[in-house]
Amino acid sequence: MKYAFLFSSLILLFLLSSAGYAQQKLTGTIQDSKGPLEFANVLIKEKGIGGITDSLGRFELINLEPGQYTLQVSLIGYSTYSRRISVPFAGQELSITLDQLDSSLDEVVVSGTMQEVSRLDSPVPVEVYKAAFFKTNPTPSLFESLQNVNGVRPQINCNVCNTGDIHINGLEGPYTMILIDGMPIVSGLATVYGLTGIPQSLIDRIEVVKGPASTLYGSEAVGGLINVITKRPELAPSVSVDAFASGWGEVNADLGWRSKLGKSVYSLSGINVFWYDNPIDNNGDGFTDLTLQKRMSLFQKFEIQRKAGRIFTLAGRYVNENRWGGQVNWTESDRGGDQIYGESILTERWEAFGTYQLPVQQLINFQFSANGHKQDSYYGETFYLADQTIAFGQLTWIKEAGKHNLLFGSAYRYTYYDDNTPATSSEGGSRNFPSEIHLPGVFLQDEIRFSPKHSLLAGLRYDYNSVHGGILSPRLNYKWVSADKSTVFRASAGNGFRVANVFTEDHAALTGAREVVFTEELNPERSWNANLNLVKKLYTDQGNYLGLDGAVFYTYFTNRIVPDYESNPNQIIYANLDGSAVSKGISLNLDAVWNSGFKILAGATLMDVSLEEGGEKVRQLLTERFSGVWTIGYSFQNLGLTLDYTGNVYSPMRLPLLGELDDRPEFSPWWSIQNIQLTKSFGKKWEVYGGVKNLLNFTPPANSIARAFDPFDRGVEFDPSGNVISTPANPNALTFDPTYVFAPNQGIRGFLGLRFTLD
Repeated sequence: MKYAFLFSSLILLFLLSSAGYAQQKLTGTIQDSKGPLEFANVLIKEKGIGGITDSLGRFELINLEPGQYTLQVSLIGYSTYSRRISVPFAGQELSITLDQLDSSLDEVVVSGTMQEVSRLDSPVPVEVYKAAFFKTNPTPSLFESLQNVNGVRPQINCNVCNTGDIHINGLEGPYTMILIDGMPIVSGLATVYGLTGIPQSLIDRIEVVKGPASTLYGSEAVGGLINVITKRPELAPSVSVDAFASGWGEVNADLGWRSKLGKSVYSLSGINVFWYDNPIDNNGDGFTDLTLQKRMSLFQKFEIQRKAGRIFTLAGRYVNENRWGGQVNWTESDRGGDQIYGESILTERWEAFGTYQLPVQQLINFQFSANGHKQDSYYGETFYLADQTIAFGQLTWIKEAGKHNLLFGSAYRYTYYDDNTPATSSEGGSRNFPSEIHLPGVFLQDEIRFSPKHSLLAGLRYDYNSVHGGILSPRLNYKWVSADKSTVFRASAGNGFRVANVFTEDHAALTGAREVVFTEELNPERSWNANLNLVKKLYTDQGNYLGLDGAVFYTYFTNRIVPDYESNPNQIIYANLDGSAVSKGISLNLDAVWNSGFKILAGATLMDVSLEEGGEKVRQLLTERFSGVWTIGYSFQNLGLTLDYTGNVYSPMRLPLLGELDDRPEFSPWWSIQNIQLTKSFGKKWEVYGGVKNLLNFTPPANSIARAFDPFDRGVEFDPSGNVISTPANPNALTFDPTYVFAPNQGIRGFLGLRFTLD
């Protein structure tokens, strides 16, 4: 399988038809009830030939061979139009009227099937959150923005450095894949850092798929995936500015602009800057409540217009960040010292990704991405230096064959990881052995449309990992839609896998030289998932809308790789979990809009996530049984004012204690973060917004950091095995530990912002 990617790619190219172009053309006009529509996408699906309408709503498709084809017209904010046509077209010039969407069900999505389809037509449940959703609670990063998405929770893992991950349905961050424009950009070492610095003014929407998606996306898509879709350059505003500041001294600014290079290249550029340099210690533990950060991110995307409307996009991003947290009197001169404790993290990251449609008759796309991540960090005295590079390439071929919509693909992923810890060295640290993993794979997907109401999606993927060997991932999805399209039912089952990076990222635990020990041949982590989903749209005679989206989910997780730091203080012991983990539950989303200007988007998830080993079942750490989110808005249309009230609520979670004598509560309390915002529009270009975050002023207990007064453990005594001894000065046998964390330490604060948009 070493050459699976190249071999399968050659097979795909060999199967292409090479028939010459016939000089037939198709012309027409796209409009809505108000007039012509510019930038509508017109596509001949079987051939991948398409174009975009001009300012008069006109389009022209050339080089069409005689035959029967499916013409598809799509534009964000409108229902997708589809009809069968014959070429040559016997009638007059086409005139097509698009209907505006009355809900989000017909929005175009790509994450479920790796093809652009309406959300209604997708056999895979996909939740879509538009840019306007995130404006109701502006935040300096996507990591924080996701706090109001049902079943998705940003989890802070450290009270000092404030790093974290994204949980989906209770499964931890390493099992959530993060994509940008469909490419696996954010993973491994950069799971949290990659979600910062994306200019939010350039984001079109975010798509969320819950449950395994490894059949299409491979490793890490075990719990689900989050796909960040950036705006198309030709549709983006000419200039967009969004900047705000908070009462804590945080300043965040986004700048985006569109340009055109020559006749055929559209450009979208963006800059994000975040600055916070104000140490605050409201809980009185001597440590910063919020990590100080200085971050700059540059984003650039090109879209090249090609003949027959073929796709060619190229994008890149660069992020540089300097963050630190620790004792409030820490300065740069204390970095790496043993007198004043601080966690200082310097991050430099680059990304490149794009899509190129091959110049052939068939619809074949080559997608590619690469990223590099360098980290230079000190955790007190512990130095951590890491370097990671990931390269990815994927070739897909979409083929319509009667009732079948076929997707063939091949992919290759290369991962390089190196650090300065014993995890990537041997022989007493005298030799360095970076991790290099090759992961070629092939996949096939067939969507069978039995009738307008019934369809079935079947997929199968085979990957060959250079360390673990072959991995097979199947999935099956069924969809039924009512005749009036007001009800959609989906049933799905699938398999996910993750090849864990045993060269641990838990670098703060490596406080001394440790030997890496494998007690067995490690197998990839795997999960099996079943999901039932029901969507119902309801309308009133007054034109009000109510949407319900409910799901029942069950995920069975095996082969979990757990590093053991406790059995022997001189070793890191790796082994597959001798047991299983289960995530099961139900969720419900409510979307309601009234003509009066009142709207509600709310959701709730009830789940049970547990871990079983040796006949003993325990709740997974830092996982709630119940969560709820809401976004409630009202528009005072005559005044140009919008009021938004957002929030979330979580039930108690089991927290990590340091031993039987640890007197901190084992479970968190019920807690909620709530926010309110008022936005005033001045014409179509200007907006001023402001409000209050964390209205209830909720913060975790002040003793969340164990022994905050002794961060270097000078007053801690250990036995010969490395275990903490209870002493009169340390009766609870604690060490300095910042991992007892379930909620942000930031209390109530005001914020004020300004937006400017020039179309």
